Amino acid sequence: MLASTPAFPIRSAGLDLPGVLHLPTGPGPHPAVLLLHGFPGYERNFDLAQVFRRAGFATLVFHYRGSWGAAGSWSWSNVLEDARAAVAILRATPGLDPARLAVVGHSLGGFAALHTAAADPTIPVVASITCFDLGAAGTGPGAEAYIEPFEAELLPLQGTSGKALVDEMVAHGPEWRLADLALRLADRPVLLIGAGRDPVSPYEQHHLPLVDAYPAAEHHLFPTDHALSDHREDLAETVLTFLQRHL
Repeated sequence: MLASTPAFPIRSAGLDLPGVLHLPTGPGPHPAVLLLHGFPGYERNFDLAQVFRRAGFATLVFHYRGSWGAAGSWSWSNVLEDARAAVAILRATPGLDPARLAVVGHSLGGFAALHTAAADPTIPVVASITCFDLGAAGTGPGAEAYIEPFEAELLPLQGTSGKALVDEMVAHGPEWRLADLALRLADRPVLLIGAGRDPVSPYEQHHLPLVDAYPAAEHHLFPTDHALSDHREDLAETVLTFLQRHL
């Protein structure tokens, strides 16, 4: 069987969300990776999807509700629900191995990846890349300062506003703190990647507290920006090595 890249819609809350599945060569069953993008999703990490596919991992990238033309309204809660729906669909897809499924996310996607794995103990491994900890931001001082930055990112999104996103972040902050998920993930491999020159998710607030909270996790700090723009090959090698070791 040849490698292929079919359209792969995700059904969530009665809506079809656009996605694409990077299928590797061979009959399978293939291990699978759910690759979650951030807010609003300008960086979708398709280079990582191609690397994973070449190594034999089927990799799904999709758009959450209310983003990039997807139906519905954008919210942080909808992102979490959509990620859970994508896991269920991957597990039910012929040719994929439901027991070898990783969730990998960047920025908001890293936040969603950790929450998705924490809520589902059958997900064997999880990786977070320069995650944005909505829980820590929502419970910390000055949350209203995020209204303007959030508002500036709304062009590809619909059904929300900067204020609505901050209000939701504050309302759910106590239950969304990533450090508080550590016990639920303590028995599984966790990869945490931070960036030392990250203005979006400064590593002092969003990465180092997780390194402390997850003492058994594998962690790396690269001297680069939020998207690891000049460390993409290092990033791909780090995540792929982690996946191959544990899946």
